[in-house]
Amino acid sequence: MSQLEIADVDMLREFRGSSVRVVFGHGALEHLGELVMQLRASRVLLVTDAGIRSAGHVDRALGFLSQSVISAQVFEKVVENPTTATVEAGCAIAQEFQPDLLVGLGGGSAMDTAKGINFLFSNGGSMADYWGLNKAVKPMLPLVAVPTTTGTGSEAQSYALICDAQTNVKMACGDKKALPRMAILDPQLATTQPARVAATAGIDAVAHSIETAACTKRNPTSRDFSRKAWELLQASYERIVRHQNDGEAMADMLLGAHFAGCAIENSMLGAAHAAANPLTARFGITHGVAVGVMLPHVVRFNAQHGENPYADLMDDAESLARRIEQMLDAAALPRSLRELDVPEQSLSELAAMAATQWTAKFNPRAVGRDEFQKLYETAFG
Repeated sequence: MSQLEIADVDMLREFRGSSVRVVFGHGALEHLGELVMQLRASRVLLVTDAGIRSAGHVDRALGFLSQSVISAQVFEKVVENPTTATVEAGCAIAQEFQPDLLVGLGGGSAMDTAKGINFLFSNGGSMADYWGLNKAVKPMLPLVAVPTTTGTGSEAQSYALICDAQTNVKMACGDKKALPRMAILDPQLATTQPARVAATAGIDAVAHSIETAACTKRNPTSRDFSRKAWELLQASYERIVRHQNDGEAMADMLLGAHFAGCAIENSMLGAAHAAANPLTARFGITHGVAVGVMLPHVVRFNAQHGENPYADLMDDAESLARRIEQMLDAAALPRSLRELDVPEQSLSELAAMAATQWTAKFNPRAVGRDEFQKLYETAFG
């Protein structure tokens, strides 16, 4: 089976993306208990947030686990942009309960928090010990990732993005042992995400497909994932923004976000994410909003000398930038930093922060403080 081929399995579809077993289809969550049993686990720590509890997904998940006689404990204090404090609190629950498997149920924050808990519970120490790549020495628990938003693709990635609670520095902690063993993609879960979350998470997934397609670390495998992700996402984004009950479009968005996550796992991102992170850290701007504002400007910047690093997606980079702007307008997302009340005098500080971001190193055109300053000035409007 090729990496992008999908086979029908018992009315669901099952495939392997980036070394993760994926069960995809409407109602896939109903199989949670039996899938956990296949991983030979009997004690599950379910990592989630209060909003997912309110939507009823936690109780449903617990019910499916109970049907398979699986004990479960819930940690539901996940926050947006998870911090070291959140991970430590979850690890304390894990140490008391002693699970043999973790389930991350929610958006990227829930899945990243579950990965963070896994690092500390399995290997000890603090999250800073795992900042970087492959710092874990001991084996880690199997993780089942169940996304409820159509954005991060964290279920396909071996990295956890965790903010230092004291400094607000976002640490990328990666290890192949942290890669989810399995992902359950159930479009029914995504239909309950708030409209604003669908818009912002969706544009983040779009950005993943675009930046991975152009980054210097791209390769044949990542390019396949980037192309497939873009095809699904750009064709379904406006549909889910306007009609969240469009099950077919939501399924395409969820699958597209996963493929974009696979592309990240096999390559890297670029300057749009490097520019977005300081906006979130400094002004609390939602990540999807921040990356959406910066993305068209980065696309144009990378194509200024007549090259088109995005040729896998569209023949013309300017047309790609305009297509992104169409999607932003359809979702009523901000198009300028001025709209986000970012002070113009802060642009120099933001540029200095962006220049230190890891993903900037993989942008197809070299970027430093001066280039980020110009990008922010262009985006200011």
